[in-house]
Amino acid sequence: MPVPESGGRYALLKPRHLLTLRAVVRTGSFVIAARELGYTASAISQQVSALEKETGLVLFEREAHGVRATAAAHRLVDLSVPVLAAMDDLGHQVHQLATGATARLRLGSFPTASVRLVPPALSALTSAHPRAQVQLEEGEPEELVAALNAGDLDVALVYEYGLSPRQWSDGLVCHQLVREDLVLLRARGSGLSPRLAGLSQARWITSREGTAGALSLARLCAAAGFEAAVTFRSNNYGVVRELVSAGLGVAVVPGLGHSPGDSVEATRLAQRSAFRRVMALHRHENSNPLLDTMVRSLRGAVPADEPYVHAPLDDQPD
Repeated sequence: MPVPESGGRYALLKPRHLLTLRAVVRTGSFVIAARELGYTASAISQQVSALEKETGLVLFEREAHGVRATAAAHRLVDLSVPVLAAMDDLGHQVHQLATGATARLRLGSFPTASVRLVPPALSALTSAHPRAQVQLEEGEPEELVAALNAGDLDVALVYEYGLSPRQWSDGLVCHQLVREDLVLLRARGSGLSPRLAGLSQARWITSREGTAGALSLARLCAAAGFEAAVTFRSNNYGVVRELVSAGLGVAVVPGLGHSPGDSVEATRLAQRSAFRRVMALHRHENSNPLLDTMVRSLRGAVPADEPYVHAPLDDQPD
């Protein structure tokens, strides 16, 4: 609460002094107010004197056996009621913010995780913190990590293929979430081989050039002794599956990108390097109160009953 000083400036009154004033006016005693507030009577007297100096008001008339509040003191108590109520509400809001109840979290994700992991994870997060605000951004790992390092994201969901590993900067904490098998998709009844070595003449469908998925496929096929003849490209695994279903080619997709159906046959690739890992990254110094809950929610969102999705083999401690 501002009070004018000389020269037209205003002094800011301390809420603690106003609370002390209210207690003394209500009890009519420095001693009783001190007992209620946990101070000494001397400390109460000092606070009242400081408030009188700050306001230029005489707040109490000292008497032989106590104090008597002046009209100015009663008026100041009345004026301070909305101020102290607002301060109490501010304290509550700060507590809510610090505990994550009304905090905001910025989450980055790639499309497959946005479909399979993000919705159940956000459902769990908002159940624990109903007033939390979450901002979702989508992109590929390189884009998300750049945003994370720039402070534009709190958490980023990223991936790496066994044949295309990535390196993260030392300032990032990595939480392994899931290890996916790579799955070969063929149109049901096509008669095509379930092994890579028998598909050297097949038409292939994969993600766009330069992506980790396309690079992984090229390396898998090279290890099998041929170069894949790619006829269609899409970064949407739903589109890839429909193209396979229509008999337009074969494809290799990660476990989270596969949806079982009657029109497509799926076979897990046996190569040791035929996998993809999904992880959550955040900056080591990030103190967002929702961070731990978000990571736990993401772990809890990993499907537990799918044949091509597994707990990570090399989970790192938090």
